[in-house]
Amino acid sequence: MTDAIKNPPDGMPRITAGVYYEDSAAGLEFLEKAFGFKTRLKIPGPNGQIMHSELAYEDGLIFVGQACPAEKKTSPQTLDGAMTSGLYIYVDDVNAHCEHARAAGATIVKEPEDQFYGDRNYTAQDPEGHHWIFSQHLRDMTDEECMAAMEQSPNN
Repeated sequence: MTDAIKNPPDGMPRITAGVYYEDSAAGLEFLEKAFGFKTRLKIPGPNGQIMHSELAYEDGLIFVGQACPAEKKTSPQTLDGAMTSGLYIYVDDVNAHCEHARAAGATIVKEPEDQFYGDRNYTAQDPEGHHWIFSQHLRDMTDEECMAAMEQSPNN
């Protein structure tokens, strides 16, 4: 009898987001430098591009690949900066993470700010226009506390 096949396989989360870059090699390098992702798999393609890669951050994972018009895979860069995805990543120190990302060349779209639902976060944009939200959980809240805080929120 053989062992049952695991679904998902070991080391893979149940859900994994993917983003596409016109210059996937440069995108990969930026994500490592600015946001602290670690490359765990890199599959090269033609002309020095990366056809597929897996980047880890703690227990999270994203796929990064080369834009491919024939497959309708595109970067926000080709859509006049339109947001094509939203990624929400928890970090241990959101203020320090923001300053590191800024120093590495990320455009900070929204400075770190406490949110009504108990997180503090900021939004960064990478050179091709992908938006990344980095957050630190500050306090646990019940659904009732969250709803009451939302009603009091100036952003509501």
